Amino acid sequence: MNIEQARFNMIEQQIRPWNVLDLDVLALLSVVKREDFVPAAYKSLAFADTEIPLAGGESMFTPKTEARILQDLKLKKHETVLEIGAGSGYMAALLAHKARHVTTVELNPELKAFAEQNLAKAGVTNVTVAQGNGADGWTDGAPWDVIVISGALEVLPQAFLDQLKVGGRVCAIVGQAPVMEAQITTRTGETTFETVTLFETNVKPLVAKAPSHFTF
Repeated sequence: MNIEQARFNMIEQQIRPWNVLDLDVLALLSVVKREDFVPAAYKSLAFADTEIPLAGGESMFTPKTEARILQDLKLKKHETVLEIGAGSGYMAALLAHKARHVTTVELNPELKAFAEQNLAKAGVTNVTVAQGNGADGWTDGAPWDVIVISGALEVLPQAFLDQLKVGGRVCAIVGQAPVMEAQITTRTGETTFETVTLFETNVKPLVAKAPSHFTF
């Protein structure tokens, strides 16, 4: 496989037609090597328009979904980002190139290690991979400028909105299969929020640890 040709085809045939026209974002897709973040068994699918399976039943978003989220969040260099669901570390690497620092929270220890290893190999130094359950956000480092949730939610918990700075944005995919909407909600004031729908999609639900029902 000619990797550079495959990358070019991904950008021109999948990503541009999805209204991703920001030149910085398109350039970044050539800088951050997607094939280096894909499990070895799926290397041949690194540039395909498909969700790539990861450990623990999780998966990577399609390239066009990642690129569209990155473009529409309009990240700035001084901003701090929270990502829920590190996966392979690829989205964190893209976010890290646009922001000051990214904290990515991963429930699965195997994926946490995989993401850390991929980010280190790629030379990305402004990402912290934390292990834990981020289903209600992550207070260590809050309030955040940007929150990205890497799995679908039936509704967006208030906890995420509470952890945003004024002017901050949360990107979430909300709804139930087969029709979900990718949305960006901006905190416009202490108690006011504005939501914009980006596109319709259908992705796997966010993997969250069920609360324990045992009492001691």
